[in-house]
Amino acid sequence: MVIKPHPDFMKAGRIAGRVLSTVTKEIRPGVKVLKICTMAEESLMRLGASGLAFPCNISIDNEAAHYTSPHGDTRVFPDKGLVKIDLGAHVNGYISDTALTVDLDGSYEKYLAAARNALEDAIAAVRPGVKLGDVGRTIERRIKSYGLRPVHQLTGHQLKQWSLHAGKNVPNVGARGLPSMNLGETFAIEPFATNGNGTVRNGAHSYIFSNVMKNKKKIDRDALRVRNHARHVFGTLPWASRWLHGKIKGINVDAAIHNLQRVGAIRGYPVLLEGKDGIVSQFEHSIFVGEDGAIVSTRRDDELL
Repeated sequence: MVIKPHPDFMKAGRIAGRVLSTVTKEIRPGVKVLKICTMAEESLMRLGASGLAFPCNISIDNEAAHYTSPHGDTRVFPDKGLVKIDLGAHVNGYISDTALTVDLDGSYEKYLAAARNALEDAIAAVRPGVKLGDVGRTIERRIKSYGLRPVHQLTGHQLKQWSLHAGKNVPNVGARGLPSMNLGETFAIEPFATNGNGTVRNGAHSYIFSNVMKNKKKIDRDALRVRNHARHVFGTLPWASRWLHGKIKGINVDAAIHNLQRVGAIRGYPVLLEGKDGIVSQFEHSIFVGEDGAIVSTRRDDELL
C-alpha cells in the first residue's frame, strides 16, 4: 500500500502557493503592509481554505519573523531591503505554511539565493528515516557557501491536523541526537539566512497570539468575552489582534488582550529581530515525507527550478 498525503493537505498547499505568487507581485516601495496582509488573508479564504493557519507575517529587513499589521497599521514598504512574506491556510485542519523573500531594489540577490537554494537542498534530502539534524546540516552548508549564516534559533516544524508546531523541529544547522523524519509525516522547512550572528531576540511588541485552552484563571467580563470569542473562532491556531477589532462591541480589545496575556490565557509571539540587526531572508515550503522523498504541497507555478 502506497502512503499518500491527505487530499486536504495538498489542497491547503495549492491554495497557499497560489496566493503567495499573487500577493508577492503587489509588494513594492510605498505600499501599505496592512494592504498586503489583508489581501493575502482574504485571498486564502476566497480560494477555498477552511481558515487561516496563522496571520500573514510580513517581516522587513532585520525582522526575522512574527510581524503582522496591528489594527490601523500605517507602515509602508521602504525603497530598499528584504521583505519576508509568510502565510498559510488550513483545509479541515490540514495546514500549509509557505514563505518567500522579496528584494525591493535588487541589492540582496545572494540573500535570496542562499535561503532559496538551502530550501531546495533540504527538500532533496528528505526521505523516510533521514535524521532531522542531517537536513539542518544540508541547510547550514548551503547558506554558509554564500558567506552568510543560518538563523540557528529559528527552525522548521512538524505539521499535524490542527497543530502548526506539532512536535519535531527541522533545524537550520547541523545537530546530533535529533529524531528522524518518518514516512507519512508532514513538515514545514524554512531556512533563514543573515549577515548577522544567526540569533534572534524579542522585539517590544506582539501582534500575533494563540489561545492557552486549559487556562481557567478568573478575568474581568470584557477579557472573558474576548477569550471566549478567540477560543471559539480560532481554536488552537494563532490569530492577529487586528482580527478582533470591530468584532466584539463595547470592548477595548487591546486592553482585554493585555489582561489575557497577563494571566496566561493567551500567548503572545513577539516580533523576532536578528540578534545583531542583520538583514534576514527566508524561504519555506510544506512537505509530505513520501516513500521516494518529499512531496511539496506549496510548490508555486512561478518557481524557477
